[in-house]
Amino acid sequence: MVEPKLDDVNELIKRRYEELSELIEKGFQPYAYSFDVDSDSENIKENYKEDEKRNVKIAGRIMAIRRMGKASFAHIMDHKGRIQMYLRKDEIGEQYAAFKLMDIGDIVGVEGYVFKTKTGETSVHVTSLELLSKSLRPLPIAKEATDEEGKKVIYDQFADKELRYRQRYVDLVVNPEVKNAFIYRSKIITAMRSYLDAQEYIEVETPILQPLYGGAAARPFVTHHNSLDIDLYLRIADELYLKRLIVGGFNGVYEISKDFRNEGMDRTHNPEFTMMELYVPYKDYEWMMDFVEKMTSHICTIVFNTLEFTYEG
Repeated sequence: MVEPKLDDVNELIKRRYEELSELIEKGFQPYAYSFDVDSDSENIKENYKEDEKRNVKIAGRIMAIRRMGKASFAHIMDHKGRIQMYLRKDEIGEQYAAFKLMDIGDIVGVEGYVFKTKTGETSVHVTSLELLSKSLRPLPIAKEATDEEGKKVIYDQFADKELRYRQRYVDLVVNPEVKNAFIYRSKIITAMRSYLDAQEYIEVETPILQPLYGGAAARPFVTHHNSLDIDLYLRIADELYLKRLIVGGFNGVYEISKDFRNEGMDRTHNPEFTMMELYVPYKDYEWMMDFVEKMTSHICTIVFNTLEFTYEG
């Protein structure tokens, strides 16, 4: 039996270790090397055709299971959303025995054909199932119920703000809408970079470790360079090195980089943060205000397709 590393493991985790051992004993590989996918949940739903038997290969995390003896339903979640899969014992044989040892949180690879259930839900009829990663810890999946007045009530929701920030990986699994913040951030930086590049400004990298810190009024993080036997500081701003490049003859330089300030922190202030700094010669602050406004409008149009937003509303 595969023994857990923690002594005070709870019953749910203990049961998952037992399932892991049983899978290994039955000859199933609980942590596959790879799995080739050719579609995703969104693509399958959007391109379903009733008169076409389309075979697909997808992978995702099991988020719900409904076992019914010799047949079962499950929902898996990939990077595009959720989709239902339907399994029959007489069609996948020994793989169904492995499925009985799978839990919510396990990652699986599925091969099958697309169909619609009697309730009209686009699903995958499984012809082959492979366990890709056995989850040894249960997910904090929210439970839904309907009260006496017919209202939907949610129990055990993963809603603690501090815990969600400390365990981002769990938050992303059980609250998938959080991914939008990561996606929008990436698109915003891409749009910002493309706008600056279109002005023929040069993106550069300046030193993170600096013998003298400056460009802002903030307390720095201090480290030590062993070979030189000197203290160095993590930069609090990029300003001074960027201005030296302007002195050297560049027409405009910018940097999108990490900066560090050893000061107070809260939900909106982090000691490590990303900052964009731009310097252009022969311009004043009014030009820069106008430029930033135009760049912000460009980013909002490209990323959100609107210039109107509700803030803290």
